[in-house]
Amino acid sequence: MKRTNDGGPRRIVVISTGGTIASRWQGTGYAADASGDDVLATAPLPEGVSVEVVDLFNVNSSRMTSAHQLALLRTVHETFADPGVDGIVVTHGTDTLEETAFLLDLHHTDARPVVLTGAQRPFGTGDGDGPGNLYDALQVAASVRELGVLVVFDGRVHAARGTVKTQTLAADAFSDPSAERLGRVGFSRVDVERLPERPAPLPLPDAALTATPGTPGATPLPRVDIVTHHADGDPLFLKAAVAAGARGIVLEATGAGNATPEIAAAVADAVAQGVLVAVSTRVLAGPLAEIYTGGGAVDLVAAGALLTGTLRAAQARIAVLAALLAEGDGTPDPARRTALLRRLLEGPVRAEPALATGGSRSASAVATRA
Repeated sequence: MKRTNDGGPRRIVVISTGGTIASRWQGTGYAADASGDDVLATAPLPEGVSVEVVDLFNVNSSRMTSAHQLALLRTVHETFADPGVDGIVVTHGTDTLEETAFLLDLHHTDARPVVLTGAQRPFGTGDGDGPGNLYDALQVAASVRELGVLVVFDGRVHAARGTVKTQTLAADAFSDPSAERLGRVGFSRVDVERLPERPAPLPLPDAALTATPGTPGATPLPRVDIVTHHADGDPLFLKAAVAAGARGIVLEATGAGNATPEIAAAVADAVAQGVLVAVSTRVLAGPLAEIYTGGGAVDLVAAGALLTGTLRAAQARIAVLAALLAEGDGTPDPARRTALLRRLLEGPVRAEPALATGGSRSASAVATRA
């Protein structure tokens, strides 16, 4: 049973990380500075819900780092060590919320929910959406189980996987362009319309135990870069990423996963140097597929890259990062690392119109190959 609210008391922990929901006017623009208690004070509490606040950090989410995200991941696991906690709500900026949500989901082993929310309009504005989103997030956190990490925004409930920011300013900021929403919330009711499809969760990585944002001299985390292909695109930035020490690269290709022969050759060189390469697409919706040669997905996969299914570049980067972090300080094992990334990238199989006969393969089919 995924809906659990029987009217009994629910204890929810709100972890505050900043973002627009906590942003106030600074004279020239808005920046996150309101405390979690200040943010919570703007929203009514659902009936039967008690709330505790953890002020973890307070940043605009465009300044989010992997160290911030791993510190949050550690805090989520520490919070759930208390069996009396029924759920967690994370208030977060919208710019990188999709990345943080996916990282948490990949490592979420608990039946209790983690719900991320935020706002498109700043703290304290008369038409602010933060209070309503926070109320809805608390309602969802108090009402569901076994759904993984969720994004609740503008009355909609989304699975972490596949959900991206699709509106720069509008209130309905998030959706999964390749899937339906998970459910909806309103009038003190949560309706779950489908169940998320998630790979088996990863254990907490060692790096999360020591991650401290902004600490000089901290152990560097794996560098994972995103390189976008475009008309006139060449391998320059992909090679630059390798030269800069990237251990993972996401190539944001065109169409169903296409680039050029020169970029495919650069991918092969990167893979030969132990770099983990994944291929996503600039296109808003739909899976990647091995259809074209001449630098297309057929050649990129032959060069050693993995297609990302329906995951777009930002979340694909998180999958690559998670695969690298799972190695810890042990001896690198490229085959094991690649197999793990393949599993993390696997998504639901969806029927798509074929553009080629015979050998055309969708990303979901490619992901299951040995």
